[in-house]
Amino acid sequence: MKMLNPQHKPRLERRIAGATNRWRLPRQPVSGDLLALSQLCKALSIDFDEALKNPHRLYVSQIQKIFSENLKNKAVQNGEAAHLTGKIKERPPVKKMIISLKINDPLVTKVAFATALKNLYMSEAEINMDDILGVLASAHILQFSTLFQRCVAMMMSGLTPSTIKNVYLAGCKYKEEQLTTACEKWLEMNLVPLVGTQIHLRKIPQELLHKVLKSPRLFTFSEFHLLKILLLWVYLQLNHKIQTIPTYETVLAFFISCPRKSSFLDRDTGQSLIPLFLCLRLHGITKGKDLEELRHMNFFPESWLVRVIANHYHALESGGDMAHVKDLTAQAVRFGLFFSQEYTTFSKMIAIYGFFFEIKGTKHDTTSYSFYMQRMRHTDVEFSSLVSEHGPVSLRAERLVKYEIRAQALVDGKWQEFRTGQIMQKFGLIKPSCKSHVLKVQTVGIPIYASFSFIFPIS
Repeated sequence: MKMLNPQHKPRLERRIAGATNRWRLPRQPVSGDLLALSQLCKALSIDFDEALKNPHRLYVSQIQKIFSENLKNKAVQNGEAAHLTGKIKERPPVKKMIISLKINDPLVTKVAFATALKNLYMSEAEINMDDILGVLASAHILQFSTLFQRCVAMMMSGLTPSTIKNVYLAGCKYKEEQLTTACEKWLEMNLVPLVGTQIHLRKIPQELLHKVLKSPRLFTFSEFHLLKILLLWVYLQLNHKIQTIPTYETVLAFFISCPRKSSFLDRDTGQSLIPLFLCLRLHGITKGKDLEELRHMNFFPESWLVRVIANHYHALESGGDMAHVKDLTAQAVRFGLFFSQEYTTFSKMIAIYGFFFEIKGTKHDTTSYSFYMQRMRHTDVEFSSLVSEHGPVSLRAERLVKYEIRAQALVDGKWQEFRTGQIMQKFGLIKPSCKSHVLKVQTVGIPIYASFSFIFPIS
């Protein structure tokens, strides 16, 4: 049965007035009207005998008054008294409650905290990426574990050169290993090809940089390229007003202009940076021009440079044997291919101790790739500039090489890794001995970071 809404009272009374006009009786009702009068009195709870004595007093106004009183009684009985006026008592207003929290975390903002509180009544409250750090901090304080992990997932999938510093520091602050590990893996791949080309390189914490430089998964185009990135990082730490990436020539000129009485790393300013530069594989820098720049910039201690030059001299004397290198994982010479969307084939020529190699990647279809290296003759056209630049040419028919090829790609926030494992092989000048094992890659991830690491063992 539908309840009568008191708000509709005026409209109902008009309807009743119209209806009761049909019930209004003459001064002397006839017998045919007695039944109708009896029904009306019963419906309105009016005494029938009284109505018979005074039928002329049964007017619409009386009926409306009686109906209004009945309507109010019904409303009270059905709990709708808050909508009525007069004698019906209104419910008291709800009291406001104030909760005071002492929060010392500077990451927490009013907007971020409000967003976190929405999580109490909205399971998937929208989070603006500009507020993500504040929401993470708020979730940590409020112990909203589900919201905290949601923020972690968003931050891991949204790593960029501009955000990696804050994400890493947040991971350290809240002891969230997922965040710190994600930052390390992302920077291992992107330090050289991406972050090293932007002013955001300055913001990379030294602790994080040190971890990445020690990693065997670090991607670089060459050892000298990695050195230039690290020199740039130092330059940006010392020149805070610089807001654009300087050229390598500018960085080189800065260090050359420093006092010549001692190397940069021997000075007080450079002492704390020595652990970073010990991670570099300076023995992998073999070009004469690059070695000359190392000496001229007066950055490294003289003893470091003497050791590098001496190792190169002994390797050349012994036909390329790297007697000073034993561990492929920690000491191998590294080269890399950054295989992006537009490539179908991509290759690079490298030369070391008179031996020439091509490292190459090929795209077969949308998800299929292959990577390999092969030994080349110095007479090949592509190597003419390398020969004139490097000088030495080895005439050995075979070269024993220990190598590994790796490829990594990011798919749905997770790194896929493909690798050949460590392989020992004698490289000749004719097929099939001139070609390495082929690393086959199946992935939807792009770009692909392909690394070629090798040493020349004693043969």
